[in-house]
Amino acid sequence: MANEPARKEFSQIEWDDALRDDCRQIIRLAVREDLDRQQDWTTLALVPSGKTGAANVVSREQGVVAGLPAAALVVEEMNLSAQWTAHATDGQAVSPGQVLATVSGSLRDLLTAERILLNFLGRLSGVATGTRAFVDAVAGRRARIFDTRKTTPGWRRLEKYAVRRGGGWNHRTGLYDAILIKDNHLASFLEDARQTARTLIDAVEAARRMAKDVASGGAEMMIEIEVDTLAQLEEVLPALPDIVLLDNMTPAEMAQAVRRRDAVAGSVALEASGAIRLENVAAVADSGVDRISIGALTHSARCFDIGLDWAG
Repeated sequence: MANEPARKEFSQIEWDDALRDDCRQIIRLAVREDLDRQQDWTTLALVPSGKTGAANVVSREQGVVAGLPAAALVVEEMNLSAQWTAHATDGQAVSPGQVLATVSGSLRDLLTAERILLNFLGRLSGVATGTRAFVDAVAGRRARIFDTRKTTPGWRRLEKYAVRRGGGWNHRTGLYDAILIKDNHLASFLEDARQTARTLIDAVEAARRMAKDVASGGAEMMIEIEVDTLAQLEEVLPALPDIVLLDNMTPAEMAQAVRRRDAVAGSVALEASGAIRLENVAAVADSGVDRISIGALTHSARCFDIGLDWAG
């Protein structure tokens, strides 16, 4: 929006070498799960070794596709005698019956890889489709939709990539790339009997010193702190953290928080989190917060329905 203060942003995940490496490792585990270093005995029993064919990867519903580059890597990583041809791009809105890609070659290889291909596409397209629903629900408002670290173990960067393809934004990737002071950190920091009385400002300053100590190339990590009352917000705003997370506040409380932030610390971004659903996300955005982080984008994403239809 116009006249918005300049603010830092978390690193955003794109399809790059690091993500490809993550994907390859997951593919190897998926192959081990399905084949256990053995063979697809059903296919070997019923399909002649030299038979070839082609199949279309088809959307069964309306949504947003993601994971097509991952599926192409499945073909490569499994050493399939097959060719992958994409007919759509990640982040594209798709309709029921739409052909997303064609895979052709050894029929044995296609049958053996079918479930692995569809699992990657279904999971990532499900994340992208669910994200798009939240993004659409807050359209025209200040707030942007962010993911969290509530991801499938091993799949974090892939799922966060899918959030981006759905139009959402990536929160911190891990514990290593930003500082987020949560209630359990504060419980330890504020109640340390060896220290004199400490405040939320002291916590932010301690984090800021750490960020400066580990800064690489002059770039300091973002500092975010969680509060669950307006009194805590009032206390911490003078410390000017990059973000204050408003945990489980009502939209009315969030609106009060926005007004107070605007009055005394305009550079601080406000993030809403906690019990946010598609049914109430618009009301949260109407409070004027800058960010809304939603664990359900990844931890509760359903599998998008994609099938493999034989084309001969």
